[in-house]
Amino acid sequence: MRHARRRSVRRVARLAAVGGLLLGATMVTRAVASEPVGPSAAPHPSARSASGTGAALVARLGGDRTAGHWVDPDGRPVVAVTDESAADAVRRAGATAKTVRHSMSELRSAVSALRAAPQVPGTAWVLDYRANEVVVRGDRTVSGSDWARLTGVAEGIGGFVRTKRTGGAFTTRLNGAEPILSTAGRCSAGFNVSDGTKDFVLTAGHCGPTGSVWFGDRGGDRPIGRTVARSFPGDDFSLVAYADGEAGDGADVVAVGDGKGVRITGTGEPAVGQRVFRSGSTSGLRGGRVTALDATVNYPEGRVTGLIETDVCAEPGDSGGPLFSEGLALGVASGGSGDCAEGGTTFFQPLPEAMESLGVRLIVSGREGAAAGTSAPGGAPAGTPAPVPDAGGTPLLARLTDRRGLGPGLLVVAGSLVALVATRWIRTEQDRKAYRRRYSAMWG
Repeated sequence: MRHARRRSVRRVARLAAVGGLLLGATMVTRAVASEPVGPSAAPHPSARSASGTGAALVARLGGDRTAGHWVDPDGRPVVAVTDESAADAVRRAGATAKTVRHSMSELRSAVSALRAAPQVPGTAWVLDYRANEVVVRGDRTVSGSDWARLTGVAEGIGGFVRTKRTGGAFTTRLNGAEPILSTAGRCSAGFNVSDGTKDFVLTAGHCGPTGSVWFGDRGGDRPIGRTVARSFPGDDFSLVAYADGEAGDGADVVAVGDGKGVRITGTGEPAVGQRVFRSGSTSGLRGGRVTALDATVNYPEGRVTGLIETDVCAEPGDSGGPLFSEGLALGVASGGSGDCAEGGTTFFQPLPEAMESLGVRLIVSGREGAAAGTSAPGGAPAGTPAPVPDAGGTPLLARLTDRRGLGPGLLVVAGSLVALVATRWIRTEQDRKAYRRRYSAMWG
């Protein structure tokens, strides 16, 4: 009976060890075969190429035969076209064609008519490429008479101009990712830029007038610099010159909180439907999608045009914070409605337009430091929010214990091998002892 129990125990142990080997091998195989998984905020890997394909097709076919492009949820480019010949050209290029009624020329003509109407604070309009219409929004601050007049203008343009009342109010987000403070209020640093001799912070123009002095703390003990150029309203960007002329270490990294950073490698043009991320000093890192381009917002301070509309939330103090995707800088936060508890709409000043106007270029030299003059993490993989080690790579223990890597699978395989070898050794020793006892009994 005792020998039978021992055999059963050994059999169960061997089966468990073999099962562990199979499980560990499966884990390792999946980890090797699958794409490395970054943090939950990792951008869609194909959005950049899809956007480029769509933009190239629109440029080649022209505004009379197309009506914009966007990226679908699977990351594929979609181009709105007005005739079958253009649709064939789009399909031959490997993109999806959607036939629509109104061309980009018609949509832009409608926007021009809206801009020519009397300005109504609290209103905004965007080109909705996917719906092939112009959407005019009015927030809760717009009076009934003003809304009626604007609705009349929209109806006079045509049925492809849709009006919609919204909750909240369209406001600039004054009061990052690092916070910058002045007597005008609190904003967030955007991106580090340079004119070749001096370094600057590029942030929102509504944050403060030219001459505003900025600090990295409320006590005024960490001076950052002074606003030397500004465009608002019309546009929404400004330059803050560093007090010592240099951005310092980590100038190409955007802080996203919790000791993490995103390395910025260049500038880009956003596409409707593209997954994007914003970092701000109030609400931290937030993600969403581009919902429209060339948006116009009538803030109480004045009209701003050419903005990027997103469904990323923001709150006061996030103004000027960076918008990015896949390591590319896209814009700085301008304003919007809603908050990060209920959600909302946020508009961004496109970065390439602002840099061209200011005569500066993005700093992507690999220097490490925060845009706001404080220490920011460096060494983050390009475009991916990730923990930044202090010295040259992820510690071995972290790699082995990372549930998304090879470590767990290798540990399971190693443990199973040890268990298998141990059960084999125990069985051999028991058989040897049993043989000796029998041999001794026979020759006793």
